[in-house]
Amino acid sequence: MYARTTSFYESVISRLQQFDGLAPLLMRLILAPVMIIAGYSKLNIGNADLPWTQRLLADPNIVSWFGNSDWGLGLPFADFLAFAAGWTEFAGGWLLLVGLFTRLIAIPLLFTMVVAATTVHWHNGWFAITPTNPQTSPAMVLDWVGIEGGRESLSNSIMAKHRLDTIKEIVDEHGRTSYLYEKGPIVILNNGIEFAAIYFTMLLSLLFVGGGRYVSLDYYLTPRRRDF
Repeated sequence: MYARTTSFYESVISRLQQFDGLAPLLMRLILAPVMIIAGYSKLNIGNADLPWTQRLLADPNIVSWFGNSDWGLGLPFADFLAFAAGWTEFAGGWLLLVGLFTRLIAIPLLFTMVVAATTVHWHNGWFAITPTNPQTSPAMVLDWVGIEGGRESLSNSIMAKHRLDTIKEIVDEHGRTSYLYEKGPIVILNNGIEFAAIYFTMLLSLLFVGGGRYVSLDYYLTPRRRDF
């Protein structure tokens, strides 16, 4: 019975391996638009008023944000870093979309996610959007195992709910509620590392597994297709 079950399991796994490119494809399709628009927003590509030589450079406002320590990131070599980040994300996003040089482009994109998480989002904690119900917050699990940060997050959720309730009261009294709520409810933006960490994990997976069997240009351009 055990041998028969094991044989059946191995047969199913062997058949599933023919579709193992599906997961990398979905990760690429999720990541590519995010990276493309992130890079696009850092560059002057869409500014028709500038000559092409200047459109290829980073937006001066982004450069200022990279370099200013008072209201920005305070990074050295702001011009170079803004230029490198912009083109890595923009060009890298298109490469991810078609699955070309997937493993190679994943490396600098991983670096940009680390920089984004540590310089922009780190001090805001984990959540991108603050949970306002402690009973359904994932931080509850951390609190169960005695992690202090979990308890702090739950307390923050309670305070965020009070603020959100106040906003709703003001809107209900003075605002156009049907219009304002038409596209979704109001939330408290926390701007934590959640999305950067998720994108980092997806890129790390692509670094190890590649663009995917049958669904990436890498698969057709490499002599050793079985590696993809």
